[in-house]
Amino acid sequence: MKPPPFEYFAPTTTAEALALLSQYGYEAKPLAGGQSLIPTMNFRLAQPGVLIDLNPIAELAYIHRGDEGGLRIGAMTRQRQVERDPLVAEHAPLLRETMPYIAHPQIRNRGTFGGSLAHADPAAELPAVTTALDARFRARSQAGERWIPAHEFFVSLFATALEPDELLVEVALPPLTPRTGWAFTEMARRHGDYALVGVAAVVTLDERDQCRAAKLVFLSVGDGPVEAQQAAQLLIGQTPSAEAIRAAAETAATNDITPNGDIHASAEFRRHLARVLVQRVLTQAVERAKERR
Repeated sequence: MKPPPFEYFAPTTTAEALALLSQYGYEAKPLAGGQSLIPTMNFRLAQPGVLIDLNPIAELAYIHRGDEGGLRIGAMTRQRQVERDPLVAEHAPLLRETMPYIAHPQIRNRGTFGGSLAHADPAAELPAVTTALDARFRARSQAGERWIPAHEFFVSLFATALEPDELLVEVALPPLTPRTGWAFTEMARRHGDYALVGVAAVVTLDERDQCRAAKLVFLSVGDGPVEAQQAAQLLIGQTPSAEAIRAAAETAATNDITPNGDIHASAEFRRHLARVLVQRVLTQAVERAKERR
């Protein structure tokens, strides 16, 4: 199929792109990597009257250290670059671990870091991982800019807190504190398929090996990233033994998520996967936390 007619603009600066977004508002759609937008346009599930191609804007593609540690990643940075960059491996190892799960290398060559986040697919990995990492999103419009915490950015199914005239320009990841471990895993029918269930974990231990902080964030079990707050709270102040981890996994699968069933998996099977995957990521995150001084 072919998309309906649209106007096409290819600005070369962020300022030009923001001017176009201000002019056309809801009519316009930014084009980043196009790996999600173009297929939905071809099937006429999305019918923007104006397409604003961000690919010529070189200033939006970068990875560098933040002023207080952590990382700053430009929205137009290709996913393949994020996967291979040594700064990401050093300062955001959870993100590095997650990247190979995203589709296939050919998709990651074109797909962008910010484009996946702004698309807000509930089955996508990056929304869940950035939520687990307490990322902040810099949104810019002609009127100015603002920072949006990850837990406020993803509003509902394919919807974010961005206004029609705003553009996601940068993502800031805070530095990992000492004795913090991480892990990500997902289960898909085939490698590269959308996950039936996925989960990211970040665990911080104190000097007595008790859990000081924990975050568990699911994908593919709701309308966006789903944070398992009850399960995480169950761990805090406890020694994360195998028994404690099993209890947290049961709480996450039973109380924190309400997955839907579909042709790929029933709701009960997704709960079963959640139990298994949470035990795996928590066990690995705790082991890594003990290694990081």
